[in-house]
Amino acid sequence: MSRALGVWLALLAQVPGTPATRVVRPLDPALYCPGEYADDFSALLPRAREVEQQVPAYTFCVRNVATYECPSYGPDGNLRRRTRRVVSHGTGFAYRQQGGETLLLTNEHVAQMPAVTDEDHPVEDVPAGCKRVSDALKIVDNDGDSYERDDIPLTRVVVDPQLDIAVLKARVPLPVLPWKIGHSAGLRERNVVDVRGFPLGALKATNVGKVVAAYDHDTFKDWEHDDFVIDALLSPGNSGSPVFAISCKTGEFELVGVYHAGYTRASALNVVIGVDQIRDLMTTLKRTPRPKVEPSVLLDGASRARLVAASNPPLTRFFAFGLLTAAVRARADGSLLYTVLNRDFPFREYPVLVLEDLAPSGSGAFGTPGRVWVGNRQGLKAYSRPELEADVQSQLVKVLEALRATSVASLALRAADEAAWNSRDSYERASRLEQLLLRARPGNIELSQAVLETVEKMGPLPGEPALAVSDVLLPAAPPAPQPVSELHPPLAAPGAVLPKSSEPAR
Repeated sequence: MSRALGVWLALLAQVPGTPATRVVRPLDPALYCPGEYADDFSALLPRAREVEQQVPAYTFCVRNVATYECPSYGPDGNLRRRTRRVVSHGTGFAYRQQGGETLLLTNEHVAQMPAVTDEDHPVEDVPAGCKRVSDALKIVDNDGDSYERDDIPLTRVVVDPQLDIAVLKARVPLPVLPWKIGHSAGLRERNVVDVRGFPLGALKATNVGKVVAAYDHDTFKDWEHDDFVIDALLSPGNSGSPVFAISCKTGEFELVGVYHAGYTRASALNVVIGVDQIRDLMTTLKRTPRPKVEPSVLLDGASRARLVAASNPPLTRFFAFGLLTAAVRARADGSLLYTVLNRDFPFREYPVLVLEDLAPSGSGAFGTPGRVWVGNRQGLKAYSRPELEADVQSQLVKVLEALRATSVASLALRAADEAAWNSRDSYERASRLEQLLLRARPGNIELSQAVLETVEKMGPLPGEPALAVSDVLLPAAPPAPQPVSELHPPLAAPGAVLPKSSEPAR
């Protein structure tokens, strides 16, 4: 007999007017409570339902009002600063009273907007590059609440961006949740969940669903924590909502997590931060930073050797560099030539910048920066580093470092992709390398834009001699030996003792 059929027959046995009403058979707990938490709301005891109806509300609508200062240039070329006021709403819930004050839990992204907006930290209706100059947190009735006298100010106690969790404090006593803190590790697929929050900031609502996946590790952007996935239909404004499961031991709700995000392309799937990671923060009010496992590649001798072998003529390795395309090619003397191509590549193809990475003299990883060529459609113009301005030299060092790291990571990703389906480890390594390149992209975009601005006026002028890429592939000629003048013998080394003259001083 299937589990669903067993539940249906047990329920049918209790329907009035059927012969089975003479013998009432209780539902078998094993049918809906096979583990630590229940698969059906029938496991919730009547007294727990009564508590939920009697206790005052312990979830609250949290309003965050932030002001951003955004620099821009006016038609006259002068710098201007405009301000943008942003209002957002989320959910918080009270979990402890102490000394006439109340501690609440919510998401970090509800309690704290980004200090500076950028591609990884956007704020709706605020352009990138704006700075947060003020903010205020309050408990309000809903998003339409404009009566300020009964708003309850909140202050941040501790914020953990990796967990996406924040503890807030209200300086007044508030009702706290009446349920115990559970164990998110005890959740299993098909367990039912109950979510209390403020979808869209407008409605005080209860949403229900089931656990779709009991484990999901979240490393998106700044996050580094373990989640579980539920299919409750949630909305913006639900962020920070408490998520409850029904304990099979007590028949009561237990807090098992805090809702914090949804899948962009799957509106019915949402992720919840497991409460096991939050318990210490709720108790100690101290953040415990966890080392974030960053994907990385080593810029060592072995990496350079692989890059040289993969870029020997006539091979050229192309890779993305911000908004542009770059290439690396090995030269016969073991040096590497990094080439940044024009903006409209591959419609047209010519280099705008070529950097020489000289072969290391010893067992070092990468060599020292060599010559510089700046180009346009006419060709290339050579520069020696000492003749460049200090800020240009500094910028080119950063560009070369970024080109080295990106080229090695791109080569490693190609090798990892070839073996990605051989094992899970290979597949995960390819995923980590992809994350590494994606994380480096915003910085490379800035560098590529700076390259275009810097080299625009440094390329060869019309009629001026220009070099071809083939000329750059030739190693630099060794410096000619300097003749030693007989009239002026070389100076002694610093600290040497000069022989005394036999002639008397005059």
